[in-house]
Amino acid sequence: MGAKVVLKGDAFAAAAEHAQELIKEHGYTYIPPFDDIDVVAGQGTIGVEILRQHSGRLDAIFIPVGGGGLIAGVAAYVKYLRPDIKIIGVEAEDSACLKAALEAGERVVLDQVGVFAEGVAVAQIGEVPFSLVRDLVDDVITVNTDEMCAAVKDIFEDTRAVAETSGALSLAGLKKYVQQTGCRRRDAAVY
Repeated sequence: MGAKVVLKGDAFAAAAEHAQELIKEHGYTYIPPFDDIDVVAGQGTIGVEILRQHSGRLDAIFIPVGGGGLIAGVAAYVKYLRPDIKIIGVEAEDSACLKAALEAGERVVLDQVGVFAEGVAVAQIGEVPFSLVRDLVDDVITVNTDEMCAAVKDIFEDTRAVAETSGALSLAGLKKYVQQTGCRRRDAAVY
Protein backbone atom coordinates (compact mmCIF):
# COMPACT_ATOMS: atom_id res chain seq x y z
CA MET A 1 0.00 0.00 0.00
CA GLY A 2 3.01 2.27 -0.45
CA ALA A 3 4.17 2.41 3.16
CA LYS A 4 7.86 2.49 3.96
CA VAL A 5 9.03 0.93 7.22
CA VAL A 6 11.85 2.81 8.92
CA LEU A 7 13.72 1.14 11.77
CA LYS A 8 15.60 3.44 14.12
CA GLY A 9 17.34 2.70 17.42
CA ASP A 10 17.23 -0.21 19.84
CA ALA A 11 14.37 0.96 22.06
CA PHE A 12 11.22 3.05 21.88
CA ALA A 13 12.82 6.39 22.80
CA ALA A 14 15.12 6.46 19.77
CA ALA A 15 12.34 5.42 17.39
CA ALA A 16 9.93 8.02 18.83
CA GLU A 17 12.55 10.76 18.54
CA HIS A 18 13.21 9.86 14.92
CA ALA A 19 9.45 9.81 14.23
CA GLN A 20 9.16 13.37 15.55
CA GLU A 21 12.00 14.46 13.23
CA LEU A 22 10.20 12.91 10.25
CA ILE A 23 6.98 14.66 11.27
CA LYS A 24 8.74 18.04 11.32
CA GLU A 25 10.48 17.35 8.03
CA HIS A 26 7.55 15.88 6.08
CA GLY A 27 4.40 16.89 7.98
CA TYR A 28 3.44 13.29 8.73
CA THR A 29 0.69 12.41 11.19
CA TYR A 30 1.88 10.70 14.35
CA ILE A 31 -0.11 7.74 15.65
CA PRO A 32 1.04 7.02 19.20
CA PRO A 33 1.57 3.36 20.11
CA PHE A 34 0.21 3.68 23.66
CA ASP A 35 -0.15 7.24 25.00
CA ASP A 36 -3.48 8.15 23.44
CA ILE A 37 -7.02 7.62 24.75
CA ASP A 38 -8.24 6.19 21.43
CA VAL A 39 -5.34 3.76 21.26
CA VAL A 40 -5.99 2.70 24.86
CA ALA A 41 -9.68 2.20 24.05
CA GLY A 42 -8.77 0.09 21.02
CA GLN A 43 -6.43 -2.05 23.09
CA GLY A 44 -9.21 -2.39 25.64
CA THR A 45 -11.15 -4.50 23.16
CA ILE A 46 -8.84 -7.33 24.18
CA GLY A 47 -10.61 -7.15 27.54
CA VAL A 48 -13.87 -7.75 25.68
CA GLU A 49 -12.37 -10.85 24.07
CA ILE A 50 -10.99 -12.14 27.37
CA LEU A 51 -14.34 -11.89 29.14
CA ARG A 52 -16.15 -13.49 26.19
CA GLN A 53 -13.72 -16.42 26.18
CA HIS A 54 -13.75 -16.79 29.97
CA SER A 55 -17.33 -16.14 31.04
CA GLY A 56 -16.97 -18.18 34.24
CA ARG A 57 -14.57 -17.80 37.11
CA LEU A 58 -11.48 -15.75 36.32
CA ASP A 59 -9.21 -14.75 39.18
CA ALA A 60 -6.50 -12.76 37.39
CA ILE A 61 -5.30 -11.47 34.04
CA PHE A 62 -1.56 -11.14 33.46
CA ILE A 63 -0.68 -8.41 30.97
CA PRO A 64 2.74 -7.38 29.57
CA VAL A 65 3.65 -3.74 30.12
CA GLY A 66 5.73 -1.44 27.93
CA GLY A 67 4.20 2.01 27.53
CA GLY A 68 1.02 0.94 29.31
CA GLY A 69 -1.67 1.21 26.63
CA LEU A 70 -2.56 -2.46 26.64
CA ILE A 71 -2.85 -2.83 30.40
CA ALA A 72 -4.75 0.48 30.68
CA GLY A 73 -7.31 -0.53 28.07
CA VAL A 74 -7.83 -4.05 29.36
CA ALA A 75 -7.93 -2.94 33.00
CA ALA A 76 -10.46 -0.17 32.33
CA TYR A 77 -12.86 -2.54 30.59
CA VAL A 78 -12.43 -5.54 32.87
CA LYS A 79 -12.54 -3.62 36.15
CA TYR A 80 -15.72 -1.84 35.05
CA LEU A 81 -17.54 -5.13 34.50
CA ARG A 82 -15.68 -7.49 36.82
CA PRO A 83 -13.88 -5.59 39.60
CA ASP A 84 -13.20 -8.93 41.33
CA ILE A 85 -10.67 -9.94 38.66
CA LYS A 86 -7.10 -9.01 39.52
CA ILE A 87 -5.16 -7.13 36.86
CA ILE A 88 -1.47 -7.97 37.15
CA GLY A 89 1.11 -6.20 35.04
CA VAL A 90 4.28 -7.99 34.05
CA GLU A 91 7.46 -6.09 33.21
CA ALA A 92 11.00 -7.03 32.35
CA GLU A 93 13.22 -6.12 35.32
CA ASP A 94 15.36 -3.86 33.16
CA SER A 95 12.43 -1.81 31.83
CA ALA A 96 10.01 -1.71 34.77
CA CYS A 97 8.69 1.81 34.21
CA LEU A 98 5.18 1.10 35.57
CA LYS A 99 6.50 -0.40 38.78
CA ALA A 100 8.81 2.59 39.26
CA ALA A 101 5.96 5.04 38.61
CA LEU A 102 3.60 3.30 41.02
CA GLU A 103 6.27 3.28 43.73
CA ALA A 104 7.03 6.98 43.15
CA GLY A 105 3.38 7.97 42.83
CA GLU A 106 4.17 9.67 39.52
CA ARG A 107 5.62 8.90 36.12
CA VAL A 108 9.38 8.56 36.15
CA VAL A 109 11.94 8.13 33.39
CA LEU A 110 14.25 5.15 33.75
CA ASP A 111 17.92 5.95 33.19
CA GLN A 112 18.19 3.08 30.75
CA VAL A 113 16.18 0.12 29.54
CA GLY A 114 17.24 -3.33 28.49
CA VAL A 115 16.39 -4.57 25.05
CA PHE A 116 16.14 -8.32 25.60
CA ALA A 117 12.36 -7.88 25.60
CA GLU A 118 12.51 -5.10 23.02
CA GLY A 119 8.74 -4.95 22.53
CA VAL A 120 8.37 -3.52 26.04
CA ALA A 121 11.64 -1.57 26.24
CA VAL A 122 10.09 1.76 27.28
CA ALA A 123 11.70 4.17 29.74
CA GLN A 124 8.50 5.94 30.84
CA ILE A 125 4.92 4.77 31.18
CA GLY A 126 2.55 6.85 29.07
CA GLU A 127 0.66 9.73 30.66
CA VAL A 128 -2.79 8.52 29.58
CA PRO A 129 -2.15 4.90 30.59
CA PHE A 130 -0.72 5.89 33.97
CA SER A 131 -3.72 8.07 34.77
CA LEU A 132 -5.86 4.93 34.39
CA VAL A 133 -3.72 2.11 35.72
CA ARG A 134 -2.67 3.74 38.97
CA ASP A 135 -6.16 2.96 40.30
CA LEU A 136 -6.91 -0.22 38.35
CA VAL A 137 -3.83 -2.46 38.51
CA ASP A 138 -3.67 -4.81 41.48
CA ASP A 139 0.00 -5.79 41.20
CA VAL A 140 3.08 -5.54 39.01
CA ILE A 141 5.55 -8.40 38.75
CA THR A 142 9.00 -8.06 37.25
CA VAL A 143 10.76 -10.97 35.59
CA ASN A 144 14.36 -11.48 34.58
CA THR A 145 15.93 -12.79 31.40
CA ASP A 146 16.08 -16.39 32.63
CA GLU A 147 12.38 -16.34 33.55
CA MET A 148 11.48 -14.97 30.12
CA CYS A 149 13.61 -17.63 28.40
CA ALA A 150 11.91 -20.37 30.43
CA ALA A 151 8.51 -19.02 29.34
CA VAL A 152 9.60 -18.95 25.67
CA LYS A 153 10.67 -22.57 26.07
CA ASP A 154 7.35 -23.51 27.72
CA ILE A 155 5.39 -21.92 24.90
CA PHE A 156 7.49 -23.76 22.33
CA GLU A 157 7.08 -27.10 24.06
CA ASP A 158 3.33 -26.57 24.37
CA THR A 159 2.53 -25.16 20.94
CA ARG A 160 5.66 -25.48 18.77
CA ALA A 161 5.50 -21.71 18.27
CA VAL A 162 8.52 -19.55 19.04
CA ALA A 163 7.39 -16.52 21.03
CA GLU A 164 9.31 -13.27 21.12
CA THR A 165 10.41 -12.55 24.69
CA SER A 166 7.87 -9.72 25.10
CA GLY A 167 5.20 -12.17 24.02
CA ALA A 168 6.27 -14.62 26.72
CA LEU A 169 6.39 -11.96 29.43
CA SER A 170 2.92 -12.63 30.84
CA LEU A 171 3.52 -16.37 31.13
CA ALA A 172 6.80 -15.67 32.92
CA GLY A 173 4.90 -13.39 35.30
CA LEU A 174 2.18 -15.97 35.92
CA LYS A 175 4.77 -18.62 36.73
CA LYS A 176 6.60 -16.27 39.11
CA TYR A 177 3.30 -15.26 40.77
CA VAL A 178 2.40 -18.91 41.40
CA GLN A 179 5.90 -19.57 42.74
CA GLN A 180 5.79 -16.54 45.06
CA THR A 181 2.24 -16.97 46.33
CA GLY A 182 1.84 -20.73 46.18
CA CYS A 183 -1.67 -20.21 44.81
CA ARG A 184 -3.42 -23.23 43.38
CA ARG A 185 -6.77 -23.90 41.71
CA ARG A 186 -7.09 -20.43 40.26
CA ASP A 187 -8.16 -19.45 36.79
CA ALA A 188 -5.99 -16.91 34.98
CA ALA A 189 -5.75 -15.40 31.55
CA VAL A 190 -2.32 -14.67 30.11
CA TYR A 191 -2.03 -12.14 27.28
